[in-house]
Amino acid sequence: MTASTAYDVVVIGGGAAGLFCAAQLGQRGQRVAVLERTAKPGKKILMSGGGRCNFTNMYTEPDNYLSANPHFCKSALSRYTPWDFIGLVSDHGIPYHEKKLGQLFCDHSAKDILNMLLRECERGGVNLITHCEVAELEASGGFRLRTNRGLMTAAAVVIATGGLSIPTMGVTPYGYDVARQFGHRIQPTRAGLVPFVFTDTLKQLCAELSGVAVDTRIATDSAEFRENILFTHRGLSGPAVLQVSSYWEPGTAISIDLLPEAGPPGWLQKQKAKQGKQRLRSILSQHLPKKLVAQLETLWWQPRAETPLGEWPDQALHAVEAQLHRWQLTPAGTEGYRTAEVTLGGVATDDLSSQTMESRLQPGLFFIGEVVDVTGHLGGYNFQWAWASAFAMANGI
Repeated sequence: MTASTAYDVVVIGGGAAGLFCAAQLGQRGQRVAVLERTAKPGKKILMSGGGRCNFTNMYTEPDNYLSANPHFCKSALSRYTPWDFIGLVSDHGIPYHEKKLGQLFCDHSAKDILNMLLRECERGGVNLITHCEVAELEASGGFRLRTNRGLMTAAAVVIATGGLSIPTMGVTPYGYDVARQFGHRIQPTRAGLVPFVFTDTLKQLCAELSGVAVDTRIATDSAEFRENILFTHRGLSGPAVLQVSSYWEPGTAISIDLLPEAGPPGWLQKQKAKQGKQRLRSILSQHLPKKLVAQLETLWWQPRAETPLGEWPDQALHAVEAQLHRWQLTPAGTEGYRTAEVTLGGVATDDLSSQTMESRLQPGLFFIGEVVDVTGHLGGYNFQWAWASAFAMANGI
């Protein structure tokens, strides 16, 4: 019989949640192994935040998360706060700054966060095993794992495999497969925090404006965000678009307010009285990029393009104003997992303990991080869920 290596806990997945969880467990005296199927751990950490890792958000609240059970995340988030992680970052002497809206980034590089987690794992005596794939996971008075790196046994197994976003990083649906194996339901998964794509004339319009960014208010039927949008060759991106994409339903329209700072209804009429000899493009170019105004002119008011504002009927100005504040667009879809920052849905929370993240169906089996049906907004919230859910597991075993 082939000998096996015994651990107290095996963590499957060497990303943010997995490494942090393993470090916490190891420092509590547990014998821990982290199994990472790729060559190096923490790939998503390194690419996050433009390479500077938006590692948390100071204003994290449960309302910043989407889940079939919006209450599930409350326990973990309350027991490990952004300030707890900021304290760890400070203990390691990592310089950081607030970019905006409570978003904290490393001053230098995302490598600082990954190296911190690896040092914390070393401190806990964690065995990090790369190029390791689990071929079989059995539960019988503990767990038996058959891997390409040998047999292992463990009293507990933590699934920290993440979601399906950015498949070039080697992601797989393994975490969901394990959940199903032990009787767990999976909330439908789809790409979140992802750019929109358009077809036909809208795609051409976006391509013409590629690289243009505009401060907007963007909304679906259920959510609204105020940040920049960015036109791309395929459609729309930028913070506001990524945020609202997690709430968008295929086939429905989004509404964009291109002038969220404009005055009350009728402001164009006031401009007509003040600057009646000006063309409409001149007035709008004071508030919007000229390239965008030129495209909107072709789209909405080309027949009156050279008509002085003073000669415009009030009704026509009201119509343009309404279009500027409620530009209705129906995306053809999103760019999908290829560029998505997160995966919506995941392991249903109904059969997980919100206190410890343990399965209610299989004792000793835990799910943490993105694999669970808890998805944060853009801006450091998903990292905070990784830290908080990992801490809940490690503190509750």
